Amino acid sequence: MTSAPSITLNSLGLMAAGGENPTLSSLEVDSRRVKDGTLFAAMPGSVVHGASFVGKALEQGAAAILTDAEGAELAADEIRAAGAALVISEQPREALARAAALWFGGQPQNMIAVTGTNGKTSVSTFVRQIWIEMGLAAVNLGTTGVEGAWTAPLAHTTPEPITLHRTLAEAAKNGITHAAMEASSHGLDQRRLDGVVLQAAGFTNFTQDHLDYHETFEAYFDAKAGLFARVLPEDGVAVINIDDPKGVDMAAIAKARGCRVITVGRDGGDLHLTAQRFDATGQDLRFEWGGKTYQKRLELIGGFQADNVLLAAALVIACGAEPTEVFDTIPHLTTVRGRMQLAATRDNSAAVFVDYAHTPDAVATALAAMRPHVMGRLVAIVGAGGDRDTAKRPLMGAAAAQHADVVLVTDDNPRSEDPATIRAAVLEGCPGAAEFGDRAEAILRGVDLLGPGDALLIAGKGHETGQTIGDDVLPFDDVEQASVAVAALDGRLT
Repeated sequence: MTSAPSITLNSLGLMAAGGENPTLSSLEVDSRRVKDGTLFAAMPGSVVHGASFVGKALEQGAAAILTDAEGAELAADEIRAAGAALVISEQPREALARAAALWFGGQPQNMIAVTGTNGKTSVSTFVRQIWIEMGLAAVNLGTTGVEGAWTAPLAHTTPEPITLHRTLAEAAKNGITHAAMEASSHGLDQRRLDGVVLQAAGFTNFTQDHLDYHETFEAYFDAKAGLFARVLPEDGVAVINIDDPKGVDMAAIAKARGCRVITVGRDGGDLHLTAQRFDATGQDLRFEWGGKTYQKRLELIGGFQADNVLLAAALVIACGAEPTEVFDTIPHLTTVRGRMQLAATRDNSAAVFVDYAHTPDAVATALAAMRPHVMGRLVAIVGAGGDRDTAKRPLMGAAAAQHADVVLVTDDNPRSEDPATIRAAVLEGCPGAAEFGDRAEAILRGVDLLGPGDALLIAGKGHETGQTIGDDVLPFDDVEQASVAVAALDGRLT
């Protein structure tokens, strides 16, 4: 991390309890990376408070500590003995985010953020694709890293503030003028987006997920609502999926801030989808905007793709683009990696798709969306992750059983849990489904079931290229496994 001698504690909007104003060399949340002159942010954690690492940070030369009242009390003696500056904040995560924004001092000129349980990656990717089709230097940031006109890896959907603002600054330095990012509930709850200047923000939907972290639906919703209640500026534009029951609430929150609201939906809205016609390779869309009717071809499988595309289009319009130019890009949009992605096709024309659906609603939505495109049977492979929301596991199985003709239950990322226990919970929702502990075998068996006109959906891992078992991350790619299975069964392997 680079810095300039003129960057002081006060220049980042931070005031030390004793009035000290040291010159800083870097910002860090990892004590192992601290060096002389670092501002170390000791954040409260769900298991261990960051103040536990203040001693190590001070040994390595930290000049200032940013923490909350609890952290200040825990590390008071060490900070006093080292003579370091102490910044105490009621919202230390927000203070760090705003300090990081000032530290790196740059981001793409045009930025949007998308929140919701499902669809964040698809919408942000479609926004980036539309911008690029319009000749603009654009990226999207999130679950799949930084993609587009400039690329970079990311470890989290919404990175911690230092990584996020460093990445945005580097994107801007590399000529990126437009960026679309995912706003996860974790990221919003932990104030990681505070300090990002948005033109517009989007809401996709709200269903069960992450209750292991948020504990209640109310807390989960409040975290997502923070995008409109706190992060989006008052002169920003909120783009809301009004079909979702929580869309009305999100719109009300945005309007209360004074934000302009654009609604998108099937039952009405400023951008209104009025008709869809499906075929084997995609769909035709008819929609209304500004009193005019448009019809466009969308070369993507799944009715919900239209909702994601139109929300993305409305976000681009919210940033000032000409609507007709935006709508003209729709026929050129391509599959988002790991989102209803065509992985392989058998010699009998049966298709295998991979999707990141890892919530009950996402599984139901994905399968229901595939049905109009499939003449034969619909086969589903589902599982559930370990060390995560346990209540959704039987609901995952039930969603698959309701919408698929054949269900196979297998392992997702079991992490530290017993895989058989997780599978048993999923099977509660789909009794009688086939069970395979080996995900590769499940995919092979699923592909083997496919006759002419059938389709297989491999749900859960999407774009991921590893499977987490215990402390190990083993190479595993659903798309690659599907391709291998098809090649083996159709005699294409040499």
